[in-house]
Amino acid sequence: MFKLRYDDFLIYDEATGTYSMSAEQKVRDETERNRWKNTGLTILKDWRLYLMLVPMILVYVLWKYLPMYELLAAFKTGSETNVLDRAWAGLSNFQEIFFGKQEALTAQRFWMAFRNTFILAFYGLLFGFPVPIILALFFNEIRSNIARSILQVCVYLPKFLSIVIVTTLVISLFKGTVIEGNNITQQSGIVSQFLTLIMGKNSDLGAQAQLENGLIYSARYFRAIYIVSDLWEHAGYDSIVFFAAVIAVSPTSYEAASIDGAGKMAQMRYVVIPSILSTVVIMLIMKIGSLLSVGYEKLYLFCKDPTYGNYQAALVVSTLSNYWNSALGIAAEMVNNLIGMILVIGANTIARKASDVSLY
Repeated sequence: MFKLRYDDFLIYDEATGTYSMSAEQKVRDETERNRWKNTGLTILKDWRLYLMLVPMILVYVLWKYLPMYELLAAFKTGSETNVLDRAWAGLSNFQEIFFGKQEALTAQRFWMAFRNTFILAFYGLLFGFPVPIILALFFNEIRSNIARSILQVCVYLPKFLSIVIVTTLVISLFKGTVIEGNNITQQSGIVSQFLTLIMGKNSDLGAQAQLENGLIYSARYFRAIYIVSDLWEHAGYDSIVFFAAVIAVSPTSYEAASIDGAGKMAQMRYVVIPSILSTVVIMLIMKIGSLLSVGYEKLYLFCKDPTYGNYQAALVVSTLSNYWNSALGIAAEMVNNLIGMILVIGANTIARKASDVSLY
């Protein structure tokens, strides 16, 4: 660090041999001298806005920071209620889930769950990220405000349904036929009947749709059903951010492109998409950050029993950590979250170097 001297801030007058302070420096000194006073006055003036921050701060402290105390359990062993009372185990829990030092099945189940987590998250990003952008572009082309409002409400509605309702609906649509004796006690779901009609009863898909468990409990078709249901649930709500970016595009840009002879598709390609590119990059980085955060609630409702046929495809790290004891479960979740953090840092770095747009 360079050492500052008094003549770095003062102006020397050779005629009189005295130092004086410039007007700009006086303003800077006055601002620095009264910085905390001005900050206090600003908070006092806008106290209502800062009061509204209190609930959010409490949520972050109680549900985001205090639970980090439980991360110590990943490095300890025992079942004591207080984590500090447990014996130190070092990295033994991580060695167990990675390599199965004591039980090989532990490592096998972890890597199977991690693979399923990555596959479901990757498919969700591959199909779930472009669809909201397409919906936003579609809404922008609807000229009737009434028709657009009705369509937006219809696609936003699934987001506000309970996960239990969504899973029950999906299971009902894809359930199979139950036959007891010579009587049919349960008809197959509407989607199962439609697929059977289209593909034929002798096809693999049609035969699976007619079984008692139906398609939802099939390891082969479970991932596709899960991605489609997740897309139906979240695509409309996720399009709000992109739609806000699309409607912020200046109308003069459309007029200039129209004068140059650009049609609707050309305007989307050369006007709309470049204008919302920064928003797309930011949302993509955030999506990658939560890539491995596949929620366990929905998957747990789809596969609550290891005897289900979709267990091999539906088991993810978050559900596996609930089946295990606290130490192994927390260690597995920590590994999952650390990889997610590395992914978001890497995606942010690449985006900053490639397009000068980044999250931080």
